[in-house]
Amino acid sequence: MKSESAAIDIPESSSVAKGKAPLIAVSRDEKGGYGKGIAIFDFILRLAAIATALAAAAAMGTSEETLPFFTQFFQFQASYDDLPTFQFFVIATAFVGGYLVLSLPLSIVGIVRPHAVGPRLLLIILDTVALTLNTAAGAAAAAIVYLAHNGNPNTNWLAICQQYGDFCQKVSGAVVASLITAVIFVFLIVLSAFALRRH
Repeated sequence: MKSESAAIDIPESSSVAKGKAPLIAVSRDEKGGYGKGIAIFDFILRLAAIATALAAAAAMGTSEETLPFFTQFFQFQASYDDLPTFQFFVIATAFVGGYLVLSLPLSIVGIVRPHAVGPRLLLIILDTVALTLNTAAGAAAAAIVYLAHNGNPNTNWLAICQQYGDFCQKVSGAVVASLITAVIFVFLIVLSAFALRRH
């Protein structure tokens, strides 16, 4: 009786242990692969956001045009530093681009360790702050660009884009690039939230 109970108990416990181990390993591998895929996509989106943010800052920072006709004492010139809003735009988008570069190591940590919650939580907080700054700069600059294109007859603000075509084209492109950066940030935040939810 003792030998039979021992023979029954030993195979039963080992089969249970053998049956559970592969199931746990498979579920971890599946979650790890899924989290790694999200982290790789996050890294690619960050590279795209770096390109658009720095392109926006560079386009706005180099926007300047001088009209060919001028007098002896006065020349007609438009530059981004004539308007504080455009100066704020350059500083803010450059700051956002710098943050995105510094966030790449944390994104790489997410690829190497897809189950780590700390780096993903830190990224989602910092991305939200950067999105707010980027959106504020882009929206303020968009308002000035709209006035430059259309003017405002009620306040006697003249549309200058008929004269300063190259200047307006550059600042408009910078605003569009900053809005693309904002859209990428939204995707990054949604990805991070979804990755945290999977944990």
